[in-house]
Amino acid sequence: MPGAGLRDTLRACPGGGGRRPRGKRADSGDLRVTWRASDVLEQGTGICHAKAHALTALLRAEDIPTALCYQRLEYDEGQGHCVHGLIAVRFNGAWHRQDVRGNKEGVDAQFSLDGERLAWVPQEGRGEVDYPGLYAAPHPDVVRALQEAPDRPHLWDALPDAL
Repeated sequence: MPGAGLRDTLRACPGGGGRRPRGKRADSGDLRVTWRASDVLEQGTGICHAKAHALTALLRAEDIPTALCYQRLEYDEGQGHCVHGLIAVRFNGAWHRQDVRGNKEGVDAQFSLDGERLAWVPQEGRGEVDYPGLYAAPHPDVVRALQEAPDRPHLWDALPDAL
């Protein structure tokens, strides 16, 4: 069945990163910033955007149509917003969004072709947004922030809070 190998790939995606809406801004103590798929795989770390870039490259290498997509989420109990990176895979004639950020206590994103199982569902009353577009390439503002940040503390301040 299509998707069985994808489930394994999603589970094997490197952990250790991502911004954490409605909580602490950083999940890991790792200060390295990665943005290229090869760097994420080699170093085993990356925030949601970097992991999305890596998994997109891996899936496309297997001829699985994959796109990048985004959410705007609140973080630190309303202190600000961040843009969260996701992917979408095309199976059975439809696009299915997936969250590759990695799970931990309180976060249970799961691969699913039968409905979204993302880490967070945006709440409009908090200024959160599900951006409807599918992107063939990473958003330039996200890439610029990832490329220019010397470490994660600088990255948190450089990432866009909206698209």
